[in-house]
Amino acid sequence: MRHRDARGEKLGRSGIPNRKAGRGGHREADVKGKLVEFAWWMKKQGYADSTIEGRVKMLKALSRKGANIFDPESMKEFIAKQPWKESSKKYAVLAYSCFLQMLGLSWQPPIYRPRETLPFIPLEEEIDQLIACCGKVTATFLQGLKETGADPGELIRIRWIDVNEKNRAIAINHPVKGHNPRIIRVSRKLIDMLTRLPKKAERVFTTNRDNMYRNFRLQRRKAASKLANPRLEKITFVTLRHWKGTIEYHKTKDILHVKRVLGHKCIQSTMVYINLDQAYFSESSEEFTARVAHNVNEACELVKAGFEYVTGKYTDGGKIFRRRK
Repeated sequence: MRHRDARGEKLGRSGIPNRKAGRGGHREADVKGKLVEFAWWMKKQGYADSTIEGRVKMLKALSRKGANIFDPESMKEFIAKQPWKESSKKYAVLAYSCFLQMLGLSWQPPIYRPRETLPFIPLEEEIDQLIACCGKVTATFLQGLKETGADPGELIRIRWIDVNEKNRAIAINHPVKGHNPRIIRVSRKLIDMLTRLPKKAERVFTTNRDNMYRNFRLQRRKAASKLANPRLEKITFVTLRHWKGTIEYHKTKDILHVKRVLGHKCIQSTMVYINLDQAYFSESSEEFTARVAHNVNEACELVKAGFEYVTGKYTDGGKIFRRRK
């Protein structure tokens, strides 16, 4: 025997009234209520805020497109028909599987295998041109992503207390899932850009990630048109993280260093930057200019000029530095 709600309507197995309304056969209020319940359920299960936000957002998007999130079989067909990448479909299946788990239901989830591709890596001058074309807040956020290599979800959560102006360092104290907290040294330029922002709240960036990206897309489109460079349209927030990882590995050839900078918990997540370095710098010159520093001051000057320490202390007391030609 099916239960009834306070209005006398029959309830389905998921606790949703058995009535048809709207494109997906359910009322918007029913969906909204269940997704609020879903978010709270995930919170109690210990899911990260970023995970909760992403999964609820995915189910909202599916529902808006007309999917009936209370019918697993129809969801399979609906997801399959979406003109999305395999990775997006895989994430939709993951989010919906979690939703069914809350409802005490199950399904035979479809299998999607995303095709492995290397991310787009822009030139540094293209990144700098894009930053220069953006407004004060967006430009500061982009500069922060470029220098820290942080996930955009991490940088959007930094607080003023995380910014050390004297030592030119930013603490990433709110890492996303799979990342470690860390402290990244940054340039005086970024510190100056941050200090010009109004301190209206505890957080540096008072907007959320979606609003930040929405504004960025508009400014990116204008910049690409103004500079007649369609490559700028391919730059996203995550692109700058990939750029940072690639450049750090290219400069150091130290994958553990890159792992620390990006905050990866698993080294496998970092290994892609070896391939990126080989793909994007395969034709770069491996010829070097060598210099010898005989004291700390000389070593500092060489580092400022872009030289990197090689090894050794020779009979004359000097240490060798090098820089690609």
